[in-house]
Amino acid sequence: MASRVIILVGTMKGAFLFQSDERRREWKMTGPHLAGWEVYSLLGDSRHGNRIFAGTSSFVYGTTIRVSDDVGETWRQVEGSPQYSEASGFKLNHIWQIAPGHHSEPHTFYAGVDEAGLFVSRDRGETWTEVSALTRHSTRPGWFPGNGGLCLHTILVDPDNPKRIWAAISAVGAFRTDNGGESWTLCNNGLPPVETGEDYPEIGRCVHKIVLDPDRPETLYMQYHGGVFKSIDRADRWLPIEKGLPSNFGFPIGVSRSGDLFVVPQADDESRFLPGCKLVVYRSHDHGGTWQPAGEGLPVTPEYGGVLRDALAVDRLEPAGVYFGTSMGDLFYSRDDGDHWERLPGRFPRITTVKSWILDD
Repeated sequence: MASRVIILVGTMKGAFLFQSDERRREWKMTGPHLAGWEVYSLLGDSRHGNRIFAGTSSFVYGTTIRVSDDVGETWRQVEGSPQYSEASGFKLNHIWQIAPGHHSEPHTFYAGVDEAGLFVSRDRGETWTEVSALTRHSTRPGWFPGNGGLCLHTILVDPDNPKRIWAAISAVGAFRTDNGGESWTLCNNGLPPVETGEDYPEIGRCVHKIVLDPDRPETLYMQYHGGVFKSIDRADRWLPIEKGLPSNFGFPIGVSRSGDLFVVPQADDESRFLPGCKLVVYRSHDHGGTWQPAGEGLPVTPEYGGVLRDALAVDRLEPAGVYFGTSMGDLFYSRDDGDHWERLPGRFPRITTVKSWILDD
């Protein structure tokens, strides 16, 4: 069965789609889609037809989810998009993440938003309900925003258990539910605190991104504000895995089907430049035990941008395709698990999200 590979790219001024066959050698671009809208999140889903979800926002028109059922040719606004009630006192600024539910629940989707909250849809994204047990967590009075806002940016569903879900909020920490969202446990053990001035010592953890090992759902990997971490017990405890990295500060982290890890370090949290002003991806073949640079084909000229937390994606093919976009609007990809890199044509607005989508035709 032939496969189509689609790269979904969200920017501060719309979305762009790149399509190729499974060889990933020649690409066709369409876009801008949703021109002028800030696109913070994208998801391609094929569990019940082919649908693209986009989390869009506008200073004038507000925040909403849009969907396309024809691979981006047309879009419509979801009238039942996530929305806080006036009584909640919360404001919905951006939709930072849209994630599919468990494979046994093909109509279920989750959305993470700023101000931090989690919403769920049971009708393929047409209507959304707030998961209030997380929004009203006992630590909520102490939740403090990171530099990017108080954003729920990571949603992971255990492939072996539809009721086990992880969520991560900057700069609060990681949470897990084992009962489908009825209650939530903090998962910050082992993470160094950041200074927030709030009287809640169990939170104040600036998690930047978490990914789940594809074959071992008890294993998770995290890029932290100042650290790269691993948990082998479903996030009960986090252990550092930084050996070989030039810096432990960064935003994205990705994992391939075979378990290879990818990060893009920045020099520190003050300058937020790339180390030595060179764009280099670091890869680990041993689940974070060691790291090596994987930058062949990336620019050798000075680079002063970075890669945001949701702007790196890894597809499920073998060898893995790895894709990332920079804050300066450049797109790069590797079709051989990071051994060699090429640039996709075009310079785009600030890239906020990159997702891969495989369509089996």
